[in-house]
Amino acid sequence: MAKVKITLVKSTIKKSGNQKKTVAALGLRKINQSVEKELNPAIQGMINTVKHLIKVETI
Repeated sequence: MAKVKITLVKSTIKKSGNQKKTVAALGLRKINQSVEKELNPAIQGMINTVKHLIKVETI
């Protein structure tokens, strides 16, 4: 599968608990922090849940 770089670009303040937990599960804590993940169905679902808070780039 492809690798993706996920960057948190918006705060999770005043977001639902589900979205906060999803961002934390992706390994993101601070704004502009990035992580690299293997793209699989589970990660894709997490990305879709918080797509308005993150930026995704294919590596």
